[in-house]
Amino acid sequence: MNDGAEVAVLVNPTAGRGRRGGVLADVVGRLRAARLVPRVLAAPDRERAQQACRDAVDRSPAALVAVGGDGTVHLAVQAVAGTDVPLGVVPIGTGNDFVGALGLPLEPEAAIKALVAALTQGQRTVIDLGRATGPGADPLWFGTVLSAGLDASINERANQLRWPKGPRRYDLSILAEIAQLAPHDYKLVLDGETRELTAMIVAVGNTARYGGGLPVCPTADPTDGVLDLTIIGPIGRATAVKMKSLMRKAKHVEHPAVSTHRVRTLEIHGEPRRTYADGERGLPLPVTVECVPGSLQLLA
Repeated sequence: MNDGAEVAVLVNPTAGRGRRGGVLADVVGRLRAARLVPRVLAAPDRERAQQACRDAVDRSPAALVAVGGDGTVHLAVQAVAGTDVPLGVVPIGTGNDFVGALGLPLEPEAAIKALVAALTQGQRTVIDLGRATGPGADPLWFGTVLSAGLDASINERANQLRWPKGPRRYDLSILAEIAQLAPHDYKLVLDGETRELTAMIVAVGNTARYGGGLPVCPTADPTDGVLDLTIIGPIGRATAVKMKSLMRKAKHVEHPAVSTHRVRTLEIHGEPRRTYADGERGLPLPVTVECVPGSLQLLA
């Protein structure tokens, strides 16, 4: 890496409920000590953060570094996917499913040290991404899981709550959604094969984890050129309450209501409800989801 190379830095100061305010200064200091030039992106809101990332990548920096949680990583991925600009991650979120699934350092200090070493040594790891497309929408990339159904509804409800803060929003949303539990009808097209079914959850994994460490697609591998699909069929409220604990141990795949598949391309048709990707609000149904092999370069 040449001295003076520019490194774009995207930061979410509220990630991890704002408890890691000094991490950005550490990132900037370590980059400067390595004779690199950090450029902190102005990102006062989601839309301007996204545009700042794209503008930065257009300038071909040495890397784009995301300092935040899975939402910050998701924004950065939209800009670097399919380019030669590598992504570095300093996790300061509450879930950190992306770095956790990939086995990257979860502590900010270790993550900063690793990404600076990867930058200065020219070290990169190439992984797959998922890409979702829908009528009249720009493509949406994801590194972890895209989901439809109950878990997407839980995310939607949680994002609308102003109280409580942090993970408790999701606990309350889970209880509320389970109280009005109802499966939905879907038409899925798995690599050209059509299936019509009723399901509580349809989860498509590039990596295994979502929701703060739940391995919904436990065997997903972001280097195998395919996506893992987990379908949870109609279940009662008591089973839905137990499913989270089963999922934590990856035992949910043994339940008779659960089926798993591997696909390169998947169409999901159903009521025009929102999907969620990387824990962020995604495209409404219908969507086509595909694996794009080798589309992300990581500083790892």
